[in-house]
Amino acid sequence: MSDLTRRSDSVLAAGADQEPAAGHDPAPGQEPAPGHDPADGRRTTPVPDATPDPDTTTDPDATTTTTGTTPDPNATTDPGTTTPDRGRMPWPAAASRYALVVVWALMALVYYILMPHRFGSTATISSIFGSQQVLVFLAMSAMITLVVGEFDLSIASVMGIAATLIPVLVTSHGWNVWAACLFALLVCLAAGAVNAFFVVIIGVPSFVVTLGMGTLLMGAAQAVSGSTIVSVASPSLSGFALHEVLGMPVSFYYGILLAALLAYLLGWTPLGRGMVFVGASPEVARLAGIPVRRIRIGAYLAGALVAGLAGVMLVATVGGFDSSSSATYLLPALAAVFLGTAVVQPGMFNPVGTMIAIYFLTTGIFGLQLLGFSGWIQNVFYGAGLVVAVTLAKVVRDRTTE
Repeated sequence: MSDLTRRSDSVLAAGADQEPAAGHDPAPGQEPAPGHDPADGRRTTPVPDATPDPDTTTDPDATTTTTGTTPDPNATTDPGTTTPDRGRMPWPAAASRYALVVVWALMALVYYILMPHRFGSTATISSIFGSQQVLVFLAMSAMITLVVGEFDLSIASVMGIAATLIPVLVTSHGWNVWAACLFALLVCLAAGAVNAFFVVIIGVPSFVVTLGMGTLLMGAAQAVSGSTIVSVASPSLSGFALHEVLGMPVSFYYGILLAALLAYLLGWTPLGRGMVFVGASPEVARLAGIPVRRIRIGAYLAGALVAGLAGVMLVATVGGFDSSSSATYLLPALAAVFLGTAVVQPGMFNPVGTMIAIYFLTTGIFGLQLLGFSGWIQNVFYGAGLVVAVTLAKVVRDRTTE
């Protein structure tokens, strides 16, 4: 028995981690518990239990077992819990995105049922879609600054000063019509630069600065025109906007092109994503390394330039302008931009939604006028549309942030 004990002691002292053979009994008087014997300094290695405890859970990240255990076949992933198909949009989301389009179609259907020969004519369709180019450009101008979190109330007056300068320079001073257009656009850029300086550099609230700039430009336009309607006769300028392509004036396609370019800019370019980021949180955008100040200045300049293009389009379309009527263009543009946040990209300013909102509002007004309502319906419709649009924008934005 002593010989067996000596052999066991030598094996345990060498640190062997072997499991004792089944049925082997320890020597009498020897303590079976593993550990360190303080009497002779011998070290023993604990023997692992061959039978795992069913109540013990093993961390899969801690160790890797080599016992050849096969995985549980019941642990497969449930197909019902996998990530949904990204290419398929749930119908509630699609309904919220395109509800305004459905309402637009239903409204047009009601008008067609009430007035099949008048509302369904080619002239009506051309009037609805071919007469809103000025509003399209002006609404896109407002949207550019709103995307970055700014509010420009001077865009209508910027458009007005351009539409006033072109006829005055051509008719009264003998300028070339395209040189007059270029000079008018430079004046509009200067107005946008002044807005950007006071708002971005000095830090004056945009509402105050742009409201004052709008009033100043309206007064300047009235001074230049002598408070009279100014006009210009230029076949080349008129052809630039009124030349027909597929039954629609070419200016209609200019508006679609502008909306498509802005949609691409905001959705697929770093600059556009930076603009959206700045509009959401300027401070966070600054900490992320985005040039917030430059983006805000650029938005004012781009908005003023597009508003100037709206003035060029206005003169090219109607051949003249009344400098005292600039303010009447502001409300429809803002109503369209805010109503556009309820469609395509709910809660966000987007050019496609703005385009849809413009023609939605135009269809409603034109149909009511065909039913016999007088000109006052336009102001009522646009005013109510702006209130509803802002309310919808707030509701959709609150739902998306929850």
